[in-house]
Amino acid sequence: MRLRCAVLDDFQGVAVESADWSVLADRVEVVPLREHIADEDALAAALADFDIVVTLRERVPFPGSLLARLPRLRLLVASGMRNSVIDYAAAEAHGVTVCGTASSSTPPVELTWALLLGLARGIVEESNALRTGGPWQSSVGADLHGRTLGLLGLGRIGGQVARIGLAFGMRVTAWSRHLTRERAEEVGVEAARTKEDLLAGGDFVSVHLALGERTRGLLGPAELALMKPTAYLINTSRAAIVDQDALLAALREGRIAGAGVDVFDIEPLPAGHPMRTAPRLLATPHLGYVSRANYATYYGQAIEDIQAYLTGTPIRRLP
Repeated sequence: MRLRCAVLDDFQGVAVESADWSVLADRVEVVPLREHIADEDALAAALADFDIVVTLRERVPFPGSLLARLPRLRLLVASGMRNSVIDYAAAEAHGVTVCGTASSSTPPVELTWALLLGLARGIVEESNALRTGGPWQSSVGADLHGRTLGLLGLGRIGGQVARIGLAFGMRVTAWSRHLTRERAEEVGVEAARTKEDLLAGGDFVSVHLALGERTRGLLGPAELALMKPTAYLINTSRAAIVDQDALLAALREGRIAGAGVDVFDIEPLPAGHPMRTAPRLLATPHLGYVSRANYATYYGQAIEDIQAYLTGTPIRRLP
């Protein structure tokens, strides 16, 4: 009898075609689930008959309460090698092996610049006006060359974003609690003395920090008030780093020029969520990691994880 594998949140219906699942056909039945299931009761019911679950990034939490309701589950594969919404201790207690996959930093870097450039030049508004008979040129674009790009975080993603900013001729500054002058010099950017200095001086501010207790709510009303009224905020990292209510208020009141956001407090966003209609907001539905190459890695390595588990030698175990 074959094992059953659920692939969660296959919104685009591409999980099966992104990698060669046929190598598992003799031993595993693969079932993509295209609709997001947020309710724990509904999720427990939907996954009750599965031995393996492949989950996409950190969209679906696996707390101990859920794992206790999935006695058949034996392998949980998460895309990426870090996942903050899986209770690893509970997984071990319930006999569930947790494995991960590689994840490229290139797609979120590229999306960061897509949002930044889209905001700076009013791409969406101008394109919509052109296609619907609206005004010919209604906005004046913000320049990048000679302006300051402030980066909250200068890790793998932040470092790549910084180098592109330098290529545009921008002055790039960076801040994080553990940023060293040596790291800033390695990338070729200036280390801001404080977070407040970075926010006050940035024409564009982009968030590239991991979510943790020290970064949750890092940008609240007081921090956003430091930004120039002509400045733009980009967040392709984690929604909880930026106080969502404070950001909405800043956008509605015109206290910043705009924001580019790819991450939200609730995903997928409910139909009536205020982020769907906020002014001065360029928003995308968490596309940061969504690219053909990344999906090929996620699902290709998920298959490898399943194969290794079936032979009794799990690989890429988390945490």
